[in-house]
Amino acid sequence: LDDKHWWYRARREVLAALIRRRAAPPKGAAILEIGCGTGHNLAMLAQFGRVDALEVDAGARAIAERRLGRPVLSAPLPELRGVPEAHYDMVGAFDVIEHIADDTAAVSSIARRLKPGGKLVVAVPAHPWMWSAHDTVNHHQRRYSKHGLRRLIDRSPLKLEAIGYFNSLLFPLAVAQRLASRVTGKDDSDLTLPPGPLNYALERGFAAERWLIGRLPLPPGLSLFAIGSAT
Repeated sequence: LDDKHWWYRARREVLAALIRRRAAPPKGAAILEIGCGTGHNLAMLAQFGRVDALEVDAGARAIAERRLGRPVLSAPLPELRGVPEAHYDMVGAFDVIEHIADDTAAVSSIARRLKPGGKLVVAVPAHPWMWSAHDTVNHHQRRYSKHGLRRLIDRSPLKLEAIGYFNSLLFPLAVAQRLASRVTGKDDSDLTLPPGPLNYALERGFAAERWLIGRLPLPPGLSLFAIGSAT
């Protein structure tokens, strides 16, 4: 699904543009993705340097290892046992921190794995009021407000470099769908592949944000990003 579904495909394009403009890792950067899942972001991240990956779910980790071509770490947050400190130029945690009970400890632990000047790039689901069955089934601990995500980074050893929304262009449709689900009582976590033309239209609509992200602030969207720099 992560090779075909509009959300995964467009999100990779948007994240790549954000990394290029605002994280700007050095050539040949040492990069770590925490919570890489099946490894669907690894090829995108590899354009910025040499990528290591971490995933605690055994089934997903096996798929990620086939994609990466070498072992994937399995150390959970916040401890990250065995992950070297002051080693990485960039760490990505894309829809990961919301799963961790102690998100403050998690971000502080990640910060210790960064070289001085290294960047943490975080993406999280936005708007606590949008909590739904999808969050429950996926074991989310929370959704974030912009203020809440800012406070999380400010309380860590990192310096906040950038924060903002994305997946904004489709946000009105998502809100309408969420409200309709609540009215009809069909609030579920279904993530299926839409018909081809619709999947393509949603993909290109979301991916259009790659031209804007990191250049202009986007209006409220389904997701938030933050970039923190290690001192």
